[in-house]
Amino acid sequence: MNGYIGVKLPVGPGADHRNNMRDHIIGVDLGGTNVRAALLSGGNIVRLERIALREKDSLTSTLQQITRLIRQLFGDRVGGIGIGVPSVVDPEKGVVYNVTNIPSWIEVPLGELLQREFGVPVYVNNDVNCFILGEYRFGQARGYRNAVGMAAGTGLGGGLILDGRLYMGRNCGAGEIGLMPYRDKNIEYYCSGNFFSALHGTTAHRAHDAALAGDAEALRLWELFGEHFGWAVQAVTYAYDPEVIVIGGSLAKAYPLFEKSMRGTFAHFEFPESIKSLHICPSQ
Repeated sequence: MNGYIGVKLPVGPGADHRNNMRDHIIGVDLGGTNVRAALLSGGNIVRLERIALREKDSLTSTLQQITRLIRQLFGDRVGGIGIGVPSVVDPEKGVVYNVTNIPSWIEVPLGELLQREFGVPVYVNNDVNCFILGEYRFGQARGYRNAVGMAAGTGLGGGLILDGRLYMGRNCGAGEIGLMPYRDKNIEYYCSGNFFSALHGTTAHRAHDAALAGDAEALRLWELFGEHFGWAVQAVTYAYDPEVIVIGGSLAKAYPLFEKSMRGTFAHFEFPESIKSLHICPSQ
């Protein structure tokens, strides 16, 4: 593996002429809190299902929950399954390693298990790699050659499009900016939902609702969050010098609440022209 992967869907084992009749795809987003699955046809979502992930200490239970969710969408016209997971992945073997927010997932041959269950090709990758590839193909990063995805939710993940290709690094770990050291912890600690729960005894959801209602303390919390996020954006820009940064994850909904304070940190950036031309936007 040279660290890059092309943007067109590969042909996996089991693909044959029958797949010409299978024009549907199932996409799965495995998160530390929820699992979402969509049935797609021609790049459009036909049906979307979502469950809260329970019993995360049990590998068997979590796999059963994911399988049942996919089964709700599966049919004769499904020709493949793609699944994004919040951790390091061997995309060639479909093996998932050490999922931080799902403690039972240490080394899981997810691709093999799902392919055996459903009999169609299964492709596994890091969730934020999938996110930025989707933005590059269909969303806010279309038309750019160098893009970074920053997905802020339960944690903070990163994905990279460099020179028009998804870049994963040697071990599919490239772009994990949330784990870079920052202050006394790491960037993720201050730039995800953890900022609200661990530091301020609330949740991003409650802080969002309160801020929209005009609560001064909640508005100040989002301002502080934006300052931390601004330093994360600067770190990303120094490292990769992208044309666009797309912010995803559940916290992207609050972008109007922290954009101003985020941009306020850019006065400290050493290359003003680079930061001035950088396009930053929330995912749609």
